[in-house]
Order: sequence, then C-alpha cells, then structure tokens
Amino acid sequence: MPNKLKQEVLKIAVIGSGFAGISSAAYLAKQGYQVDVYEKNREIGGRARQLITKNGYVFDMGPSWYWMPEVFEKFFNDFGHKAEDFYELQLLDPGFSVVFGANDVLNIPANFEELCQLFESIEIGSAESLKRFLSEAEYKYKIGMEKLVYKPGLSLLEFADPALIKGLFKLQVFTSFSSHVKKHFKDPRLIALMEFPVLFLGAMPDDTPALYSLMNYAGLKLGTWYPKGGFGKVIQAMKNIAEKQGVKFHTNAAVTALEVQGKHIVNLTSEKNTKHYDGIIAAADYHHIEEKLLSHTHRNYSERYWDNRVLAPSCLIFYLGVRTKVGRLNHHTLFFDEDLKQHAHEIYKEAQWPSKPLFYVCCPSVSDPTVAPDKHENLFILMPLAPGVKDPETIREQYFNTIMDRLEAYTGTPIRQHLDYKKSYCVSDFMADYNSYKGNAYGLANTLMQTANLKPSLKNKKIHNLFYAGQLTVPGPGVPPSIISGNVAAQQLIKYLKK
Repeated sequence: MPNKLKQEVLKIAVIGSGFAGISSAAYLAKQGYQVDVYEKNREIGGRARQLITKNGYVFDMGPSWYWMPEVFEKFFNDFGHKAEDFYELQLLDPGFSVVFGANDVLNIPANFEELCQLFESIEIGSAESLKRFLSEAEYKYKIGMEKLVYKPGLSLLEFADPALIKGLFKLQVFTSFSSHVKKHFKDPRLIALMEFPVLFLGAMPDDTPALYSLMNYAGLKLGTWYPKGGFGKVIQAMKNIAEKQGVKFHTNAAVTALEVQGKHIVNLTSEKNTKHYDGIIAAADYHHIEEKLLSHTHRNYSERYWDNRVLAPSCLIFYLGVRTKVGRLNHHTLFFDEDLKQHAHEIYKEAQWPSKPLFYVCCPSVSDPTVAPDKHENLFILMPLAPGVKDPETIREQYFNTIMDRLEAYTGTPIRQHLDYKKSYCVSDFMADYNSYKGNAYGLANTLMQTANLKPSLKNKKIHNLFYAGQLTVPGPGVPPSIISGNVAAQQLIKYLKK
C-alpha cells in the first residue's frame, strides 16, 4: 500500500490542531509529506485556544503553566529556530503562591537557595530533605524526559535499555507518590505543596507512582515561565513552523467519516470535502475517533475499556475581566485553604461536585499588560472537578459565588462589583468543543496501570496507517508531553510509510 510510486508525494491528514496535532504535522511535513490539518473549531490550538473579547481582554482558555521549557526549545530547534524567535519568555518570581489561610501564604521563589530557606523556616531539616528529594527527582526527570517519553509504548523490548534497567529501582514506579513525599516532609503545608501537581494533572497522590516527582523537579528547580502574550503565542509560533514546512490548516472542518478499505484508511470526509490520504494522525479525542469515526471491527478498545479508565480531572473555569486592580494575587495563586485530600477524594473516588473546593487563580495581567486594558485585571479561575458530572448554569453560579466569597475576602477587593466580562467553561463545554471523553480536561490520570505501555496504544492495531497522538495516549497529559506525543506518532507513521 505505502510507496506505490516512489516519486509520488504521499498525503497525510492530521485530525485536531492542539499541541500534539501541530507537532505531528510539522514533523511529517519536514519529511516531505503533504499534510492537511483538520480542526472542528474556528480557531486552531485545541485547549490552548485564546478567547479575545471586544473590550480588550486576552484569555488563555486552557494551559497556563509553562514548565519544561527545553521541550518547547527542542521542537523549535528541530526546525532551525529558537523559542525566542517567536515569543519572549519570562521567569516568574515567585513562580507561584500557595494560600493556606488569610495570613498563611507560601510564595515559591525562583531562586533555589531562597526556596531551601523557605522550607527550613517551616520545618527544621526540610531544606536538606528538599535537596535529597529533588536530586532523586532530577534523575527521574532526566531518564523520563530523555528516554521514557520518546518511547512509542508498542513493545516491552523498548525498555531493554541498560540505563533503564539499571535505574528501574531509582525511578520508583512501584512506590506511591504520597508515601514518597511523606518520607521527606512532615509539615502538611509542605506535603500539600509537593502533591499539588498530581492533583491538578493526575490522580490521588496515593495512586500515583513516585516516578512523577519529576514534576516537582520541573516546577521547583527548572522554574515556572510565562510566554508574553499567553499560550496563544506558542500555538501561533508552532503553526508558523508547520506552515513553513508546507502544512495546510482547515478550520471549521470537523471530520465526519473515515473510509477503510482492507487494513488502510483511504479517504477522509470533513464538513468541507472528501479527500484521499495515505496516512492519518488522530490528534483529537481518542475515544471520539474510535466511537464516532470507526466501526466496531476497527477500534482498539471497547466502551467498557474506556469506562474503566481513570481520567484526570475536568474543571470548572471562569474567565473574568475586572475593572480594577486586584490585590495580593501573583501570576499563579493556588488556594489550598480547604482539605486537599477531601477534594481529591471527591474527584477520584466519589465523582461528585466538591463540598469544600480548592481552586487556582491565574492573573497574567500582573506580568503582562497586553492581556487586559489599562488598570484592569485578567483572571482565570479553575476548580478541579470530577469528569462526567452534570454542570447546569445554576451549579456553576453556586460555585462561582463560593469561590468569589473566599477570593474577595483574601484580596480585599469586591471583584463581583467590578466585573467587565464573565464567562464560565465546564464539563459540557469540553465535550462540545473538543469531543472530550466525559468532559475530561487533562486526559488519563497517571496511575501505575496507566503508565507507559499500559496507556491506550498510539497505533491502531487493525488499521495500518492510523496512529494516535495527544493526552489519551503516550506519553500522557500536559503540554510538553503532547508536543512529544505528536513527534512520536509522526515518527511511527513515517516508519510505516517507508516500509
């Protein structure tokens, strides 16, 4: 089937224009393939789209944490560029703040020595514990980011690597994240600080492998960055790279059918046309591709399989424009003034709306005057939530007021009286805009049974020229893994087409 005529330019379709889709398209086009990207929405970017209002606010609709900058840098380097060719990066200091009470706030400094001093001021001996913890996490990060994340997860033989085998014990795949943290720290505030990345991006700390302390290394040692103008600048930069390679983007072009002949997809039908393709990268929601575009006989997984997956959270988001400056907020502020374990339990074990929610506030206008009018504030408020719950306007509004009561008390600003813009976004919006399975926001939880080769396969086992990319396959959720996922899927399709 592939390479019927050596001189023929093979055509590839990418479904979805998030980070994974743009990444895969760029790498494929660089190898000389003719690539079309199909996006169901009006703008490209998937969850990283921007919401630009008539009265001058620029909201990042999804990702707001720029961690692991070298992953972004590698993408641009692979095409002869640097990130700074397209946007300016700012190291945030403090990287983020954690609110445990009105007068109990941890500002996490960018400088590591200052961070050690902060830990020591909270718990005697914890500075040395932090150094040991992050030294172990650095090892996991280097093995994870240099070796594990680029594995396609198609065979256990991929892990027949002396360095991986030798370091398996040090990777702590079979140790719980929670017990690992508690071996190093006793103060509940330090424990919550170390556990927060897995709550917002994964699973219960008890159910997450200690391997993922690599996230702590990324956030506390490599720093928290901000691309001036927001994440939309990153999407536009990657689109620019892709278009330079010859990629064509088609928006308002939802894919409605995939025609299979034998063991190959031969035609793709979108809302715009039907076209022949030699290969497909499905970088949209994996479950949606299988459920809506493939017959039972061509799917990798059953509905029962998907229903048994542990999903990372969905979330309730509010985009707020405020006609006044808001006190006490840094760029990233986490409100942990309620019980972390209870909120996590209500996400992962009960699948219910939280009784006493934790939430996160991003105020990019603190760092970037271009995202809000002069003397105004841009607020992005996110509350982690169980996927699949019903989210009527009445419940959204109830939680809006619960959050605002606490936020206004903390900041001393009557935010609701100064609202210039307000929009909510929740489970049903994720489903409508991204065909997101159960309205999840972050993909699959990083549990032991959903790590590496145990994630949904990036290769369709019944259709030879169909590969998957994005947060529901390897390497997992988050922006850097999605960029890597697009690259890995592209390499696998190239490998197949060159047979």
